[in-house]
Amino acid sequence: MTLATDILRYINANLDSMTSFLKTLVLHESPSKDPASQTTILGVISEELNSLGYFTNYIPGKKTGGYLFARPQKREKNTPLQLLVGHCDTVWDIDTLKKMPITIKEGTMTGPGVYDMKAGLTQIIFAIRTIKALSLPLPVTPLILINSDEEIGSRESTRMIKRLAKVSDRAFVLEPPLGLDGKLKTARKGLGRFTITAIGKAAHAGLDPGKGVSAIVELSHQIQQLYAMNDFEKGITVNVGMIEGGISANVVAPESKAIVDVRVLNKIDGETITEKIYALKPSLPDIQLQIEGGIGRPPMERTPRNQKLWQFAKNKASLMGLQLDEATAGGGSDGNTTSEFTATLDGLGTTGDGAHASHEFIFLEQLPERAALLTQLMISDTVENELRIT
Repeated sequence: MTLATDILRYINANLDSMTSFLKTLVLHESPSKDPASQTTILGVISEELNSLGYFTNYIPGKKTGGYLFARPQKREKNTPLQLLVGHCDTVWDIDTLKKMPITIKEGTMTGPGVYDMKAGLTQIIFAIRTIKALSLPLPVTPLILINSDEEIGSRESTRMIKRLAKVSDRAFVLEPPLGLDGKLKTARKGLGRFTITAIGKAAHAGLDPGKGVSAIVELSHQIQQLYAMNDFEKGITVNVGMIEGGISANVVAPESKAIVDVRVLNKIDGETITEKIYALKPSLPDIQLQIEGGIGRPPMERTPRNQKLWQFAKNKASLMGLQLDEATAGGGSDGNTTSEFTATLDGLGTTGDGAHASHEFIFLEQLPERAALLTQLMISDTVENELRIT
């Protein structure tokens, strides 16, 4: 019997308790834009961490529900640090449970936020429980950051995430894995948001059309230039997702606006696309263009240190018969931020499907597996030291 199988066996024996805790988190509905709901669920998590011997500090947000920071109350001085990152906010409004109730059947569990990412939060709690129950060594001190604004860009929590990532040897992000086969996310696209406003000149569309300059027509020209920036082979996508403009059907539109989503696989492409967007020029005379925005979340690139951590996790998983694959995600997460400063592995949550969709679910039997993997990673020495030992 190996340590890996001991860990998995212990967590499997506590599946009912895990399921009950996860159900509690899902029942505490926590939409990103409802700060009051965030304080409640973060309070539940804080109480659980306190019972496990962790110091917790809740930092309220100015416009969001804030975030929770936790660390062990007792630890040896000068030990290396590891960062665990998760979020408690969801895209679902209060009372979504009425139309998306929690169900447990045929090996799955459904409910708003169960997959993205309250299962991952449950794994953090039960990995710590396992370490305590089995008296496992903890050579790398865990720092835990659970925010409430990830689904809306982590604007208030990013500063703290950066601060913690800079002092940590590695970061584990408990976002859900990719696909029904549960691939870990070893790369993520960077995400940018731009707003392009065309300002023209209003005129009566019937009496004096020649005296007007249509901002809508101008914007249509700009949209064509934006779409020409797409390069799917390089993973560059430029999507005009929203447009608005004009004041009436019988008025030449004086203003029109487009909101643009940009995704890139590496920092250089992000800089290049940003330069191209800001270099856009009006196509019509007497038009002004106003351009705002930029790359908000940098790409999580498949760097050597990230790949080393991925291989490390893959080896740990194999000790308990779990075969893992890696993948690139088109969306961003707080892993994009941590990856700038430390080795990062994302997608360590529980396999399922339906993030932001009405069929959201997880495979319950994989909840213990992924919690056991996280436990193994948490109790491992730094990657360099472990490789040296083996």
